[in-house]
Amino acid sequence: MIDPKFPELTNAQVAKLKTYGTIETYKEPTVVLDFGDQHYDFFVVLSGGIRIIDPDQKDDNLTIHKKHQFSGSSSILSHRTVGVCGETLENTQLLRIKPEKLKSAIAKFSDISDVLLNAFLLREDALKHSIQGIKLIGSEHSNETYAIRDFMDKNDIWYKYIDSDKEEGLVQMLETFSLTTDDLPVLINSQNEISIRPTIDEIGECTGVRIKLDDEVYDVLVVGAGPAGLAASVYAASEGLKVLTIDSNSPGGQAGKSSKIENYLGFPTGISGRDLANNGYIQAQKFGCTISVPHRVESIERKADIYEVHASNTSPIKAKTVIAATGAAYRKLPLQDIDKFEGAGVYYSATSMHANMCKDSDIGIVGGGNSAGQAAIFLSNYAHKVYVIIRNEDIGAKMSDYLVQRIMACENIEVLTNSNVVKVDGDTYLEEVTVKKNETLVENDISYLFTFVGAKPCTEWLDTIIDTDAKGFVHTGLSICDYALKNESEFNQRKPYTFETSLPGLFAVGDVRSGSVKRVASAVGEGSIVVSDIHKFLAQDKFATTTN
Repeated sequence: MIDPKFPELTNAQVAKLKTYGTIETYKEPTVVLDFGDQHYDFFVVLSGGIRIIDPDQKDDNLTIHKKHQFSGSSSILSHRTVGVCGETLENTQLLRIKPEKLKSAIAKFSDISDVLLNAFLLREDALKHSIQGIKLIGSEHSNETYAIRDFMDKNDIWYKYIDSDKEEGLVQMLETFSLTTDDLPVLINSQNEISIRPTIDEIGECTGVRIKLDDEVYDVLVVGAGPAGLAASVYAASEGLKVLTIDSNSPGGQAGKSSKIENYLGFPTGISGRDLANNGYIQAQKFGCTISVPHRVESIERKADIYEVHASNTSPIKAKTVIAATGAAYRKLPLQDIDKFEGAGVYYSATSMHANMCKDSDIGIVGGGNSAGQAAIFLSNYAHKVYVIIRNEDIGAKMSDYLVQRIMACENIEVLTNSNVVKVDGDTYLEEVTVKKNETLVENDISYLFTFVGAKPCTEWLDTIIDTDAKGFVHTGLSICDYALKNESEFNQRKPYTFETSLPGLFAVGDVRSGSVKRVASAVGEGSIVVSDIHKFLAQDKFATTTN
């Protein structure tokens, strides 16, 4: 039986692909894929084979690609660093295809697209559980270490984590590299190259998650890669528009922080927010969308008919239209020292990484919405005790009924109604949480606190330049006040499109938009529908000679 991770292309499919690449012959074993390479090529074996090797265990073959099998995983579509080595066998003939040519073939031939993408996804999932990749050494209670782990986890970067608080012989291992515990956290790659206390920007660059952006004018710049932004990216790119999508941290937005989404159409057994985001991330790139993180947008200005966006880690980005899909962030609890414990006991998402951290511990979850309910059920499988802390009397006021029923049926979940967290305490990490229930103060040995409260729109980069509601969410379409429209001459000729803001060509979708329904399905819907507004805008005479 053929392993679905390593299918064989048909003669007809290979013939189609030959028009996109070049044929090369290797008489001796030759490395064609090297660990850490970016922008690596795609290979189809015509004869002979390619040994795929774990860079940490070079004597063992992960697999050997034989006739009409192919190399690569989904990282080839996003220019991420390759996580394995590939070496030809003797007397091997290969078809080499550049990544951009491969994308063209995937877009044109659906039969090839289906085979490649299915294999890529299966390989990526298998490899991240078997390949160590980067090694990260640091304390579980360090917010610096947590920030790195969180970034790599949410961006699906392969790595092995070594907890400096638990690893025996760590001091001796560090001495091998002339390091001490004061240098932590550190990253070590398979070439034993060391990075001491690396920044998130540095990690994004060295892993290929952040790419160097060209100085060109895009049809669409999507700011934010949550469900709304990814949907807009997929639909805009699939319709032939030149699309760039950027995000300050990782694909997924708030949905990416959900352990399991069960009420999204088409997934009867549920899907994690992370998997949903990763699938959308790959799907957008399949259609030619460029995605790069991390880039934090700082400001935006319009020059003539082109928007110029100033963001971190890159020169100004130019685009004919911009989609604000930056969503909303959970608010911090208004407590003294809360910043001290962020990443060291206080968290704003619940993923498998967090589940492993809080095994057999007492944890608290603050919030009464669906994200809080999903986190409670998920983490109850790992924690000793889960306290769900809500301000009102009815947990079903803002939470879906199926989640309420499961919480009430779970033996190690206790719901604390009419309650608030009033104090967090600890030395270098969270050790105790004080909860006020009615008028009674109760101290709990909670060492992990997950908060899912409030929703603050991520609109700092849009401050003062567009019309918003009292809470800062962006007005679009008919909800824009008349005074704001008077400042733009273009709106004297027409009304704003459904998702257009008070600036022509600047659109807003998803949680950042005033009046939006804070659900994954509605965000995806808005992200797909906004593309029709963009087509109308780009159809104007001023763009007629430059728009695809």
